[in-house]
Amino acid sequence: MKHLNKLFVLVLLFVGLASQAQDADNKWAITFGANALDGGRVSADSKIADQFSQYFDAKRYWSILPSVSYLNVTRYVASNFSIGVTGSVNKMTKFVPARIAPSKAYVEVNPGDLNYYAADGVLKYSFGNLFKWKVLEPSAHIGGGYSWLGTAKGGTANAGLGLNIWFTEMVGLSFSSSYKYSFADTRNVPGDVITQMQHFAGLTFKFGGKDTDGDGIYDKDDACPNDKGPKELKGCPDSDGDGILNKDDSCPEVKGLPEFQGCPDTDGDGVQDKDDACPDVAGLKTMNGCPDTDGDGVTDKSDKCPTVKGPKDNAGCPYPDRDGDGVLDKDDKCPDVKGPASNSGCPVPVIDDIVIKKLNDYAKTILFDTAKSSFQAQTMPVLESIAAILKEYNTSKFSIEGHTDNAGKAPKNLKLSEDRAAAVVTYLTNNGISADRLSSVGFGQTKPIADNKTKAGKASNRRVEVKLVQ
Repeated sequence: MKHLNKLFVLVLLFVGLASQAQDADNKWAITFGANALDGGRVSADSKIADQFSQYFDAKRYWSILPSVSYLNVTRYVASNFSIGVTGSVNKMTKFVPARIAPSKAYVEVNPGDLNYYAADGVLKYSFGNLFKWKVLEPSAHIGGGYSWLGTAKGGTANAGLGLNIWFTEMVGLSFSSSYKYSFADTRNVPGDVITQMQHFAGLTFKFGGKDTDGDGIYDKDDACPNDKGPKELKGCPDSDGDGILNKDDSCPEVKGLPEFQGCPDTDGDGVQDKDDACPDVAGLKTMNGCPDTDGDGVTDKSDKCPTVKGPKDNAGCPYPDRDGDGVLDKDDKCPDVKGPASNSGCPVPVIDDIVIKKLNDYAKTILFDTAKSSFQAQTMPVLESIAAILKEYNTSKFSIEGHTDNAGKAPKNLKLSEDRAAAVVTYLTNNGISADRLSSVGFGQTKPIADNKTKAGKASNRRVEVKLVQ
């Protein structure tokens, strides 16, 4: 029993180390292969060093059945621990009984090809993460079982060490050795089940991990368990490789930018392609991603003069001014002759003395009703003629002046002259002459041009005159 206590201390030392179990994903493992019974000095010696001194002397002390002779099924529990059961068969053909005085020599005998059967429970602790490459997985185990050796049978307390060498994540080669302490050990074979060593070598297959999408990432660690994806993205797909997961990517088949939820901005103008009217040429957000080189508010693709500012209604081109008078051709009624804007780009006719005389010849024939500012019917053609001349010289300004004879009182005559001049202005403005071109004034009887003592003189003094202001 003291030997078993020492072995338990050794096992507890291994179990106390911190590590990460290698089969947390695939919780089940099945192992099958060959086992060897070591019937050597394990229980024939009292010293631990002597018990294990022939550990590798397989030819001399190991009994091996040349076939698949054991099966182990294990399930991962938690925190690097697994539990399992092992069933094994063998024949003991080599055995060393207790040493006999006086020589106390070890004598190897064949106890009679004794049939051996064992069923053992195992609690295993894995030290797999001691190796970053995860190829080697050392372990320690304890447990107990029941063995049949020839006609004998009995329970054992077991402890040991093991090593898995993994070819893939789920297939490996397993080696282990168990020290099986018999509670009925009198070293009497075939009468007792003796303390023994049992060695195992076999293939291990792990299984049970669920990977629905087959991307090599188990569902419990897969953020997208139904869609294949790389490990660096936690199993989620990124079809276009832009670092944005398909589930968060508005354009999963085309590389894009995070600020556009994975959609592209090919020309880098800050307008994503789906909203960019010119996706291959950098432009302005205000122009839906299209450029406006001349800044006239017309995009280059619609601008017939992309480097020169022009209005939208002329396709981005400036309107011509052929005569250079500052009035654009579209507004210039005389596009090939210079003229002021006030005259729609046409030259202003020069008013000479002949025109002024003509106006005044008409004005002298304007007839009013007696003592009134209303016109007599026969005067209307005269007023029309005056209006026609003023329209021809449409940039000039005029003053309409009213005069009377000396009949009656002066104040009354002044008022009458003012009203008659104003009446003429009213007629002209009502007939197409701009009011800002006309003014009126009355002088009454103060500026006669003939002798008021005669009837003809008074008729001449009752008049309207037209004066050029500008």
